[in-house]
Amino acid sequence: MEGERFLLWALLIDGKRRVLISGSIHYPRSTPEMWPDLIQKSKDGGLDVIETYVFWNVHEPVRNQYNFEGRYDLVKFVKLVAEAGLYVHLRIGPYVCAEWNYGGFPLWLHFIPGIKFRTDNEPFKVEMQRFTAKIVDMMKQEKLCISRRTHHFITAFGPAATIYINWAAKMAVSLDTGVPWVMCQQADAPDPIINTCNGFYCDQFIPNSKNKPKMWTENWSGWFLSFGGAIPYRPVEDLAFAVARFYQLGGTFQNYYMYHGGTNFGRTSGGPFISTSYDYDAPLDEYGLLRQPKWGHLKDLHKAIKLCEEALIATEPTTTSLGSNLEATVYKTGSGLCAAFLANIATSDKTINSVNVITSFTRQSLVGDVASSKALSFGWSWITEPVGISKKDAFVKSGLLEQINTTADKSDYLWYSLSTNIKGDEPFLEDGSGTGKSSAKVSVDIPIIVIPGKNTIDLLSLTVGLSNYGAFYDSIGAGITGPVKLVGQNGTTVDLSSQQWTYQTSFNAPGGDDPVAIDFTGMGKEDLTIQKVPEKLCKAFSDIVSAEESNEESLTNSLRSVGSNVNIFCRYHVPRSWVKSSDNTLVLFEEVGGDPRQIVFAAKQIGSLCSHVSESHPLPVDMWNTDSEAGKKSGPVLSLECPHPNQVISSIKFASFGTPHGTCGSFSHGQCSSSNALSIVQKACVGSKSCSIGVSINTLGDPCRGVKRV
Repeated sequence: MEGERFLLWALLIDGKRRVLISGSIHYPRSTPEMWPDLIQKSKDGGLDVIETYVFWNVHEPVRNQYNFEGRYDLVKFVKLVAEAGLYVHLRIGPYVCAEWNYGGFPLWLHFIPGIKFRTDNEPFKVEMQRFTAKIVDMMKQEKLCISRRTHHFITAFGPAATIYINWAAKMAVSLDTGVPWVMCQQADAPDPIINTCNGFYCDQFIPNSKNKPKMWTENWSGWFLSFGGAIPYRPVEDLAFAVARFYQLGGTFQNYYMYHGGTNFGRTSGGPFISTSYDYDAPLDEYGLLRQPKWGHLKDLHKAIKLCEEALIATEPTTTSLGSNLEATVYKTGSGLCAAFLANIATSDKTINSVNVITSFTRQSLVGDVASSKALSFGWSWITEPVGISKKDAFVKSGLLEQINTTADKSDYLWYSLSTNIKGDEPFLEDGSGTGKSSAKVSVDIPIIVIPGKNTIDLLSLTVGLSNYGAFYDSIGAGITGPVKLVGQNGTTVDLSSQQWTYQTSFNAPGGDDPVAIDFTGMGKEDLTIQKVPEKLCKAFSDIVSAEESNEESLTNSLRSVGSNVNIFCRYHVPRSWVKSSDNTLVLFEEVGGDPRQIVFAAKQIGSLCSHVSESHPLPVDMWNTDSEAGKKSGPVLSLECPHPNQVISSIKFASFGTPHGTCGSFSHGQCSSSNALSIVQKACVGSKSCSIGVSINTLGDPCRGVKRV
């Protein structure tokens, strides 16, 4: 890319006007072996651009010591995107938020004297400019770039924020990238920085200058998951409407956050309590498999938008009201080229006839080793660890220490230990017992038993991801900050402020090349490592306090949720490239106990397909601009396709042409149904990787005259 400029209603790339469709894939949340497949599926889904953050803390864990290897090989990732014929939108940050530990900042920043993050602070600005310049220089050397982004939205920082924003803009422009810079959620972004929108809907967003394009940097395809929380998802119909509406009203660039969420490997989750899975209900799920109908529905939408692109980039639109909450927006050129959007923008819920909707679904399952008829069983060896402080790394200090400053986030754990002498006649004791109490952000009462003489009290503090969001979040501490008191049953207190297991087993990887999952049903809270893999697999909370199963619930106008499903917190992604076919060693550090005999390794597969098409639905998007007579006479098509190259359709469980009821996986026949539908679909599909059947009475018969059939 030599450069990018912009018009009000289009981006100008190497002299060609474009509207672009983008999706976020964070390279550290998958593996280099997964990247080519993820990129290709993104391209097949209709994306023009892959957007990614740059994660400062993984690239510079120690000041001036850099890591761009393995999952952190930024240049390799960008080159793979370019080789696929896609563009890259690079979000250097260097603050990323992203539900990532400490917002992507390296912990050593915290210890620079006088530093304050993301405000008019010289120590911070020096380090920010140094790292940003390094990433820009890397991209220049490789001649890899389309546009870059600084990540702000800092209105909560007071007057110093404006000074900082203007400095950041000048610093970015001075790096002379030859491509635009953008700031999201920053309405006062100074020229020439482009201010952009984040949110569920950005159709009403207007840039702060008429010379800036309308760009949407984060269209939230779902939401992140927290341990013990409900499972959020965004219906694809709402997501697709938001995208179509954005381009209808002059949008030039929109990005799905996320298109593939991936996995928070090791200790990378932000916090507190952000889950290991960063699935995000994205079109490509955590394992890299297609999430249907979301992926396919959006693919068809992208095709439709691209059919309109020539008109969208050529002229400004005119919008006409067609009645209450109904409008038409038309892009028409002097040569007669035309594209029209018809919009119903009513927001109240209505019951609709689903026969007018085309959908396709997939269902995923965990399958054991296909070469074995029985489940994998493990022989565990175990070591118990004593409670309390070992001599290694121990030190003595008066008072309670804040955990982040003490451990520098090199460990999740910090033992606090003290000895106190009990005479036995203290008035707060009754029958030799008392209660320990820690009163800080969270207060906990712990029953204990003390005896006359020396008593040692050991408290283990652990972090569950450092904060990643909010004004001055870096000042939020962790650990036991006190006071810690012995509280007797009669209310008197004494201020004291001034059991874990490790398991190991060997396992073989499930056969094939499907993604691998490990199921920790029966366990508690654990830390996982596969030996000879250079990093931890993840932290896991399997025995969590979860919401009860419930009906679908609305979280926002865009998000829905279902009751917390414990299974999602028990299953964790194990990248296929991290395991050998046999003799892998898994080390499990279990904090609260459990039954490791219930642990299962399995392959993650798409096990069933579903398609739902009405005879009144338009013909496939691929046929929209065909001039052939056959194409003009075409109708809607039911299509099924196995996602894996080695899979074929083995059976058809249900087929109906008439008035079926239910949803994918639980359909039933309605009042009328073609008696031939099942045999016709079986004949066309069984034994094939894919099949297509025209949805019409000519193909499937006419079981119920005068009724729309599906």
